[in-house]
Amino acid sequence: MVGKVRSAASVRPIVPLWLAAWLAAVAGLMMSLAFPSTGIWILAPVAVATLLICLDGRRLGGALLVGSIYGLVFFSLLVSWTARYLGPVPWIALTIVEGVLSAVAVLLIALAYRWIPRAWPRSRPVLLPAIVAALWIVQELFVGNWPYGGFPWARLGMTQADGPFAPVASWVGVSGLGFLMVFAVALLIEAARMGRRLRPLRLVVPAVTVLVLLFLPLFPTTAVGSMRIAAVQGNGPTGYFDQREQYSVIDAQLAATEPLVGERADLVVWPEGGVDYDPFQDPSTARRLTRIVAKMDAPLLANTATERDGEFFNTSFLWTDEGTATQLHDKRHPVPFGEYVPDRAFFNALAPDLIGLLQREYTPGSNPPFMKVGDVGVGLAICFDVIYDEVIRESVQDGAQVLVFQTNNADFRGTDENIQQLAFARMRAIETGRSVVNVSTVGTSQIMRPDGSTVAGLDADEAGALLEDVELRSGLTAGVLLGPWLQLALIVAGPGALVVAGAVARRRR
Repeated sequence: MVGKVRSAASVRPIVPLWLAAWLAAVAGLMMSLAFPSTGIWILAPVAVATLLICLDGRRLGGALLVGSIYGLVFFSLLVSWTARYLGPVPWIALTIVEGVLSAVAVLLIALAYRWIPRAWPRSRPVLLPAIVAALWIVQELFVGNWPYGGFPWARLGMTQADGPFAPVASWVGVSGLGFLMVFAVALLIEAARMGRRLRPLRLVVPAVTVLVLLFLPLFPTTAVGSMRIAAVQGNGPTGYFDQREQYSVIDAQLAATEPLVGERADLVVWPEGGVDYDPFQDPSTARRLTRIVAKMDAPLLANTATERDGEFFNTSFLWTDEGTATQLHDKRHPVPFGEYVPDRAFFNALAPDLIGLLQREYTPGSNPPFMKVGDVGVGLAICFDVIYDEVIRESVQDGAQVLVFQTNNADFRGTDENIQQLAFARMRAIETGRSVVNVSTVGTSQIMRPDGSTVAGLDADEAGALLEDVELRSGLTAGVLLGPWLQLALIVAGPGALVVAGAVARRRR
């Protein structure tokens, strides 16, 4: 009888539902502040702790309410930049979809707090926190892959671009970093719950986890020389609603590149959308590109919309002094409702004015995110592709010694979008042990070292160019090699342990 009383008490909510609802909103606010531009990284684990306390012991209805409030507050603040030009409809839609999906996913965490202690009464010190942390990452991967390819913009590990935990990503990847952060928080919650009953030996796991997060160095990669790269931010009229004249975008890029003529460069990089027309079909564009390549005496990595076999692609290409490009890379993840419309007939019936703006349907690319410039391997990611692990991993495994990210942030001028994306690029530098050249049409553009620190940068809304000797690196980090396997292990182990615990708890009851 005593055992039953303790079991029931162990799953009572820590805080009443009315307070949990308010705290969930606070947790969503804190998590949004952990992302740029505010970037208060320490708020991320505090937000996790607040949400876990609200979910602990909660029944499904209460957990759904708590998760919904957290998700809606968090995403409404994080992606408010989607309303910059198109009004509130895309912002509200994205907020509701991502917020509700997150709420449904965190129900698993609430179930873990109810079932695990019932199934295994001695699991609280370590096993329960591990399962909770695994389920948090399952929630991130679920939202990051579904629907329509997902939107992995809100991953916990990405909050640490300027924080002390970032080097851990070079050992276990971004998902592994997120797992360890939640694991540490959940461990500390259980230690606080046990209070005086906590045995000193049981502090070892929380202490080691915190020390790993704070003091683990970067996984070593090998320096193999340097490459002199020019990154050009033309600040042209590249927004969807910008008024532009014929060739105004490429002319802006040319004007910003001209001051570099006479300087030595091994590669010139222009941003996504830095060319107005398809040079493979427009001779005038091709001539402009060939002239600047001849002046710079270096190949040009540029980007534009291309059409091949009746399909449109968002294409990066390496233009050479031969007046053409033989190396192409097409964007892997065109943005739903930005670069194509899934289920067009359905959504057109809901918002015909907005859907009608998007006439061109981009096709996902299948060619490698990798090019060879002389003997140097260059890894690529076009705009939002920077948030997809498989694109970055494939480029480095193919032999990339430096990463180049081309983006166009013109539709989000004056918002936090470009700063958030820049932080994700910084995390990729740390995770892969590679220098990163992040170049935007309108900013912010930066060249980063393999440790994520900034070599040089251009502020938003200014035309200019960066010319730097960029360090090249070889060798794969543990984060690149082990990251996908760790994700798979968490996807299997977290829900698997929850199912087993549910069956055992039911039998015990």
